[in-house]
Amino acid sequence: MTIDRAVMMFAGIMILGSLALGFYVSPYWYLLTAFVGVNLFQASFTGFCPAAFLFKKIGCRTGVAFQ
Repeated sequence: MTIDRAVMMFAGIMILGSLALGFYVSPYWYLLTAFVGVNLFQASFTGFCPAAFLFKKIGCRTGVAFQ
């Protein structure tokens, strides 16, 4: 799996999980959804993503977006 696909999968899991937690537990979990969205937005401009850095450290292959 490439870093690009791993980041998209991780972001999707985090968004769906935080939406479920926000609905069932507390609306404050929606802040995690916002954080993930803002992080994806800034990564599209800067190319820096903390999750991509971690996936690279654990040995995922480089992709097109994150190297």
